[in-house]
Amino acid sequence: MSGRRSERGAVSLVTAAVAGMALVLAMGAADVARVLVASARAQTAADSAALATAQELAIPSGRDPAAVAADYAGKNGGSLVACRCDPGTFEATVTVSVGVGPLVLVPGERAVEAAARAVVGT
Repeated sequence: MSGRRSERGAVSLVTAAVAGMALVLAMGAADVARVLVASARAQTAADSAALATAQELAIPSGRDPAAVAADYAGKNGGSLVACRCDPGTFEATVTVSVGVGPLVLVPGERAVEAAARAVVGT
């Protein structure tokens, strides 16, 4: 009988360890999902900013092309990091940043960047 008493509670420890690992994996999966969503938003913002800027370069309305890029990036939840969009050219390359926010497993604010290039065919 004394052999059985020494193993009491062993299943509880294994169950607690498995539950703890499952919790950490779930938090990690949530963090990865947040980063992937922010990455998709950043790419959408970069694509729209590049297209709008290329249109401004091809058919000038008098606005600054970098301002157009910043405007479209902002409308899509991002902020313009860089814009290579020289007036007189037909090519726009933009980089946009979108905040991810604090993650569960990694403290601090995070952001993702995406770049896009649009060229107006002549």
